[in-house]
Amino acid sequence: MRSLTPLRLAGENLSVPERMIVAPGGGVFRLTAITYSGAFVDRGDEIGVVEGPGTSVSVRSPFTGTLMGVLAHQGERLREGEPVAWMRVA
Repeated sequence: MRSLTPLRLAGENLSVPERMIVAPGGGVFRLTAITYSGAFVDRGDEIGVVEGPGTSVSVRSPFTGTLMGVLAHQGERLREGEPVAWMRVA
């Protein structure tokens, strides 16, 4: 007979402070700001741009926190959704 209590899964209440900033579109990545590990980033701050054929899409942080590292290299070709940077949220 099955128990009627809900099953608790490991990690269900895990609060992970790390977040990824991902490319909003495909193209070549260019840094637009001096970004370094430990820098404070506000929500909406521009990290860089992804330049495609005839387009330029801004890569902005959807979070406020500390930039832990930029994962994409200057001039690297990215696809939509690929990680650009990671940060620890405030």
